[in-house]
Amino acid sequence: MSAWAPDELARVGDAEELEIASYRPDGTLRPYVTIWGVRSGDALYVRSAYGPENGWFRRARAAGTGRVRAGGVEKDVTFEAPPADVHGALDAAYHAKYDRHGPAIVGTVVGPQVVDVTLRVVPRD
Repeated sequence: MSAWAPDELARVGDAEELEIASYRPDGTLRPYVTIWGVRSGDALYVRSAYGPENGWFRRARAAGTGRVRAGGVEKDVTFEAPPADVHGALDAAYHAKYDRHGPAIVGTVVGPQVVDVTLRVVPRD
């Protein structure tokens, strides 16, 4: 597994929004979708606010690879299942970063209903 360079991790993790795209089977990049993402420790994570049928999430999970743009960083990545013990920290990170948007919006990306729609975003070499 590759690791984020410290400056890239900070820039992407601090960005208000991420643009994320997955690769098609033919190797071309799908259009970017703007989503929220958070940093926890030395890793970045994204969650599907609207469940497992959300288009970007289905495609990212199926492809396993994609690209992320945020904070002036553009990087090829893999999408992986997160460690089981990270979800409490991710909920706290989403609250800290996005609570100003209100509980109805933040509620779509925190809690037990988003455990199965969470992806770890790992840079590829």
